[in-house]
Amino acid sequence: MFLILNGPNLNLLGTREPGVYGAGTLEDLERQCEEWGTELGVTVTCHQSNFEGQLLEWVQQAGEQGFRGIVINPGALTHYSYALRDAIAGQALPVVEVHLSNVDAREAFRHVSVTAPVCRGKISGLGWAGYRFALEYLSEL
Repeated sequence: MFLILNGPNLNLLGTREPGVYGAGTLEDLERQCEEWGTELGVTVTCHQSNFEGQLLEWVQQAGEQGFRGIVINPGALTHYSYALRDAIAGQALPVVEVHLSNVDAREAFRHVSVTAPVCRGKISGLGWAGYRFALEYLSEL
């Protein structure tokens, strides 16, 4: 069982900068992730929040809720949320950070991730496929 967390503004997928993030909605992405989970023989649960504290709680509770790993797209929190970084570091589950766009090819402030160093890996710029690759990786652990 894997947890997929999407952070601030990802609820606007499909309407927010479609040239950067694509035309698919968050609901479409979540449905696709659930289908990939079915193909991999695992249950996928998806959550999105614009609130840092809610994301922290989901990360902190994931292990006791029976999840085996987390895929997280922290959105802008990637670049400055030491609280989210500490929540990820403070629990035992493997976490893979995912970004739809290639953050290293965008504005300079997006080049730094405070969360990636405490994750097993980071996938950036592969669109929705990044979520699939993260689920495949976690399934193989």
